[in-house]
Amino acid sequence: MFFFPFSDDNPTTRTPVICYILIAVCAFIFLWQFTLPKHLYESAVYSFGVVPASLLGNNASSIPPLLTVITSMFMHGSWMHLISNMVYLWIFGDNIEDSMGRGRFILFYLACGFVAAFTQAMIDPTSEIPMIGASGAVAGILGAYLLLHPKANVNVLFWIIIFITTIRVPAFIVLGVWIVGQFFSVTGGGEGGVAYFAHIGGFLAGMILIPFFKKSSIPILDNPRSKPFESKPFNLSDLSSDNKVKGFMDEFIKDSNKRKPH
Repeated sequence: MFFFPFSDDNPTTRTPVICYILIAVCAFIFLWQFTLPKHLYESAVYSFGVVPASLLGNNASSIPPLLTVITSMFMHGSWMHLISNMVYLWIFGDNIEDSMGRGRFILFYLACGFVAAFTQAMIDPTSEIPMIGASGAVAGILGAYLLLHPKANVNVLFWIIIFITTIRVPAFIVLGVWIVGQFFSVTGGGEGGVAYFAHIGGFLAGMILIPFFKKSSIPILDNPRSKPFESKPFNLSDLSSDNKVKGFMDEFIKDSNKRKPH
């Protein structure tokens, strides 16, 4: 049995340019990492990753420790690390960017990343193990989305043997399971090398910061756009976020027609 979220039905008013740029830059940097010899790869991770002992202590670092908080957000340790972060950024980032505008979104993304890095570093301030990945910043987007659109439906791919379908699952379930899983991973040990406290710190930062970053016209706890738990065959066209913009325009035109005097 396999469950995998791949899109949502939450419309946006314009193309999420910053999200696309973030995905492209992360992918490009990972490909660059992939081409490095092992010793240079390790050197890059230690130079551009966040080392708690340097960030909160006196350990020497190749570049200013605060700057590594930013550089670390664009590096990833494996294909799965990259894909999981970029998929969640793809699904949920466009609505958060839409809710505050591109300039504020960049600041919000970086702020969540900083909170995530410092949260993890404070757990073990003497650690010399570098942290890399966009997970903390992306977790902030998930926290913001949970507060803004808890009832929006996420299209989840359901795959069991030869049976493949998609099911609409409310965001509060998908994101609730995700954050609860982070807490269980912390208390249960979890997978070695994963910065679970960074995920939790970023998620909480997103929930706390979103009321201050969003436009005043964007409501908290928005209503759903479709009925939950409906299923349909998987279609590759569902992966395109352009459908969300089109869906918004269709809905806008429909509402405008209803309001026309007869």
